[in-house]
Amino acid sequence: MGRLVDLFIASSIPVVKVLLVTGLGSFLALDRINILGEDARKHLNNIAFFVFNPALVSSNLAKTITYQSMAKLWFMPFNILFTFIIGSILGWVVIQITKPPAHLRGLIIGSCAAGNLGNLLLIIIPAVCKEKGSPFGDPDVCHEYGMAYASLSMAIGAIYLWSYVYNIVRVSSSRNSKEAEISDSSMSKSSKESTLPSERTLTQPLLSSDHDVTGEVEDPEIRLTLPQNEFENKPQVSGKLKQKLGTFFKNMNLKRLFAPSTIGAIAGFAIGLIPQIRKLLIGDEAPLRVIQDTATLLGDGAIPAVTLIVGANLLKGLKGSEVQKSLIFGIVIVRYIALPLMGIAIVKGAVRFGLVRNDDPLYQFVLLLQYSLPPAMNMGTITQLFGAGENECSVIMLWCYSLASVALTCWSTFFLYLVS
Repeated sequence: MGRLVDLFIASSIPVVKVLLVTGLGSFLALDRINILGEDARKHLNNIAFFVFNPALVSSNLAKTITYQSMAKLWFMPFNILFTFIIGSILGWVVIQITKPPAHLRGLIIGSCAAGNLGNLLLIIIPAVCKEKGSPFGDPDVCHEYGMAYASLSMAIGAIYLWSYVYNIVRVSSSRNSKEAEISDSSMSKSSKESTLPSERTLTQPLLSSDHDVTGEVEDPEIRLTLPQNEFENKPQVSGKLKQKLGTFFKNMNLKRLFAPSTIGAIAGFAIGLIPQIRKLLIGDEAPLRVIQDTATLLGDGAIPAVTLIVGANLLKGLKGSEVQKSLIFGIVIVRYIALPLMGIAIVKGAVRFGLVRNDDPLYQFVLLLQYSLPPAMNMGTITQLFGAGENECSVIMLWCYSLASVALTCWSTFFLYLVS
């Protein structure tokens, strides 16, 4: 019983820290305070997105990534992919049950599929390592490797988010707008047809003078050209395929796909895996170690900045529009009950079959935690880009992050018990 209490304390302290900083961000965003107003949030978000996050990811990966660690980390990209696939399937089930408006379907699938795989892990993992009840051994070693795991999770999650969820919301919003345009055009056409008489029907003869009554002149030509048109259309299949592929890659936002954090991850891998570069930058005797130290210094600003932004953005949920309760309930059930249970089965199965090493409890803890996180905050950015459910997204985020304090504490305690 005492061991369980220690694990509960070790898992609850990081969540309390997140709540305190998030609450401060919400307070600073109040209208009467207005320190983190809309413009301030936008500028701070740009600094965190383009400077702090890539510096944090690259500096942490550069220190810990080697060929030996790569052999151990290969399962993480697949684990994150499983969270997206399972979350998408469960999100589709939520849509079938709740019957939401068409413009919210992409938001629902994205909220169920994409978790906050970077920022929260970067906060929780170091805090868990520092606690006395932590089962992960030396706090410094735990912190170093835990930050590398969280940084890699952040980079991979960004790739999946902007390549998969981004396009789901784009397709959902464009389909909804097309349906609206079709309905509007059909209404306008029907109104015109009902109010204006057709001049063609009044003046055109029943049989055109260009056609023979017997039809003997036109029919042979039609019969001869039909087979020709069929063979002419067949070579166009490859052209249509190329056109669709071109449209897909054009619509895929490669700029977002290769986000700064992803580029930072690539740089971190290059530094860690290439011995010549590693000797120049990493270590107390490295001649260019000042570059690595500077990146680490910049990266330390990512966690408080991002957490403040999260708190400020959640304040919009209080002013958001009405969202049906069954919809919020369904997303909460998916993210905090269904996904964690499936995650336990997947990770423990991977350990059992030797896909994940059993001698690194911290790595297993990170893999399990990836299934129990609230939705990605970038869902708000994506919905804002397409104007599809922005207000509803704020309400969903408010509820999910409010309940995350309880869900993350409980699941973290259980995960620590499983891996210890």
